[in-house]
Amino acid sequence: MDPSLPQNLEEYSTSSTTIKFDRPLLLLRGPIPAGTSDDPSSSPYILAFKDLPSWAAAYKSYESKIISQCEEGARIGCAITASNKCKPPWWQSLIGWKSMDLKERERCEDIELEACLVAAKEKCIGFAKEKCTMPFLNARIAVGEKELMNKRVERMVHAASLPEESKWVYFIRSDNLGGS
Repeated sequence: MDPSLPQNLEEYSTSSTTIKFDRPLLLLRGPIPAGTSDDPSSSPYILAFKDLPSWAAAYKSYESKIISQCEEGARIGCAITASNKCKPPWWQSLIGWKSMDLKERERCEDIELEACLVAAKEKCIGFAKEKCTMPFLNARIAVGEKELMNKRVERMVHAASLPEESKWVYFIRSDNLGGS
């Protein structure tokens, strides 16, 4: 047999080389008109989801998008702030002082940028939680059997009380959100 040809052609078939992904959860069923018991000052519409996993996936998705956009904006602002903090005073060139060493300025900017980004990350997380809390807290979720729904709600309340690092793992495990 020719050594350039593979031994087992089945290894290269479409079925063995194609990766199948789970269908994404439908995040949003759509906005529905707010009821009489809802706060009319927030919006005339509220979010509606078909089940708890779609609500959790939508919440996490929107929260991460807001954090990402906030951090991108903060990165630009922090770079400008770090550059301004580390540049030599304007008057030094007038009195004949030697200019600042570029390596020293770069090191200063790196330190300032890192400190600014750490502070901005915490603020961005808080901002995202603030922006997502009200719409998702007031969202409507389609319900099933009452006993099963009570158990799911208990688990969601438990998940909301977990530290941020372990929440995402908790949400991914769909058996924690639905089922018995």
